Amino acid sequence: MPAAGELLDIEQYLDAHERKSMLRFITCGSVDDGKSSLIGRLLYECQLIFDDQLAALATDSRRFGTRGESLDLALLVDGLSAEREQGITIDVAYRYFTTDRRKFIVADTPGHEQYTRNMVTGASTADVAVILVDARHGVLTQTRRHSFLVTLLGIRTVVLAINKMDLVDYSAERAAEIEAEYRAFAARLGQLEISCIPLSAVNGDNVVAHSDRMPWYTGPTLLEYLETVEPQQPPDQAPFRLQVQTVLRPDDSFRGFAGPVVRGSLAPGDPVIVLPSGRTSRIEKIVTFDGELARAEAGQSITVTLADEVDVSRGDVLADAADPAPVADQFEADVVWMSEHEMLPGRSYLIKIGTQLVPGSFSKPKYRINVDNLDRLAATTLGLNDIAVCTLSLDRPVPYDRYQDNRQMGGLLVIDRLTNDTVGAGMLRLALRRSTNVHWQEVEVTKQARARLAGHRPSVVWFTGLSGAGKSTVANLLERRLHALGCHTYLLDGDNVRHGLNHDLGFTEVDRIENIRRVAQVAALMVDAGLIVLVSLISPYRSDRDQARQLVESDEFCEVFVDTPLEVAEARDVKGLYAKARRGELPNFTGIDSEYQPPLWPDVHLEMTGLTPEEAAERVLLALRDRSVLP
Repeated sequence: MPAAGELLDIEQYLDAHERKSMLRFITCGSVDDGKSSLIGRLLYECQLIFDDQLAALATDSRRFGTRGESLDLALLVDGLSAEREQGITIDVAYRYFTTDRRKFIVADTPGHEQYTRNMVTGASTADVAVILVDARHGVLTQTRRHSFLVTLLGIRTVVLAINKMDLVDYSAERAAEIEAEYRAFAARLGQLEISCIPLSAVNGDNVVAHSDRMPWYTGPTLLEYLETVEPQQPPDQAPFRLQVQTVLRPDDSFRGFAGPVVRGSLAPGDPVIVLPSGRTSRIEKIVTFDGELARAEAGQSITVTLADEVDVSRGDVLADAADPAPVADQFEADVVWMSEHEMLPGRSYLIKIGTQLVPGSFSKPKYRINVDNLDRLAATTLGLNDIAVCTLSLDRPVPYDRYQDNRQMGGLLVIDRLTNDTVGAGMLRLALRRSTNVHWQEVEVTKQARARLAGHRPSVVWFTGLSGAGKSTVANLLERRLHALGCHTYLLDGDNVRHGLNHDLGFTEVDRIENIRRVAQVAALMVDAGLIVLVSLISPYRSDRDQARQLVESDEFCEVFVDTPLEVAEARDVKGLYAKARRGELPNFTGIDSEYQPPLWPDVHLEMTGLTPEEAAERVLLALRDRSVLP
């Protein structure tokens, strides 16, 4: 049993360890610049590798290593088999280590351009960026891209680690040349605190101990710098924000709201406002697993109870009543696209902001950034690893802070609604004026009044199907029947709208989505006018048809699937379009080299191989009667 003095020593050690500050940093840069080797060297020199790990490393070095008989320290971090086989980092590897002065969490991120999205993940929580440069190659495109990204993600403290100095004979001139080139580029990124450290991760020069091979360098080693740097801190008097993750109701006597404090601090009695609803109350208690707190600070996850019974749900934000977060539904944002499928303006995505998941869409990018020189380039869409400034429109207002003030409430993820893949990340710059200054103007003649005058309920009848399926024929026959019944109608045909409303659009995926968006907006206005609107469009994507449905009331949209097999539609080929597509003269033609997504649950399913156009029109007419559109 340890003696009392030994127990006291252990307690003192644990207490001192608990009080150490924490630094989160990221290593990034171009592929094969030595990021994993650098982290491995740090762990090795700080004697943080156990004997069994060292033995396994020796075995792995002989099998996968690139250092001959020497230990390949990069293998301490590159854990995936694909990483070891290719000698590159693919996923983000997090490592925790500690020294006598500080605790660290380091994110080793991939340098390959294909995995830039993983680098963004690692940088999103870092305080300091260690950007490596191979002394032989200097500043590369990926070096510039990562530097730009870390500044976008709010990191203002950067270490330029000029690695592999052993391969340039530890040349002071080469180090100075690279530093000058990097500083000239970084000067355009805003106010950065940049420190340059020449080193060799393989040999350990200037990593933990100063190198005799570079007597011309008199600055700190990398570890000395990391132990002493003070990253940018949020202001002490920042107004508090608590993001509600869940509502706890174990019994009738307790109703608490749990989530992280992402900014500021709060105490019982503080006045709060619930956003976006705007209801107010006061903090009654702050509850944790260990008991009640007199004050909670940023970084803590807590549960609070309120003095009043107000409606609070997951996704809401509790904020300082004297300085609440703003609320908006349209923003200007920096967007990093992380998918091989291009960003499609006008398409509906799921936007994750804090604990909220909100449908939203992007307009055409305002401009794309050339990461080599930071020039602004025109763009109609975004591809993998593109960085741009875009307008983001959400389906409902959300509370937010600018990303530069509050990462947690100013950062967002973009999620594909069909695959649930994360396809982009963004940083909110500002809310656009129309979010708060443009209001819906109430009018005295309402949709209901117009419907009563017409004698029927307004509705959108949306015909979808392949080219040549018979959509326009059936829609035209249906309008004739409705007109004979005295109904107020209008037919928006896909070919007709391209003569005027959409004359500026082509047939790329981006243009098709914009074509459908415009027609859907016009159809919604016509429904407000009390009309029965017939829309005849191929409209190949389910998500775009769903977005059109959401513009009107749930019972005001009738999706009609004109289901004609491809071979039948192609055999008709009234316009000769399929023949041109087969010859390669019409790229992106639906059914040939562009996908058609049939409705999963159409309101009316017309299997045209067994119906005449007249019979199909009659079926839609009966469906409208069943839906009480017609009296």
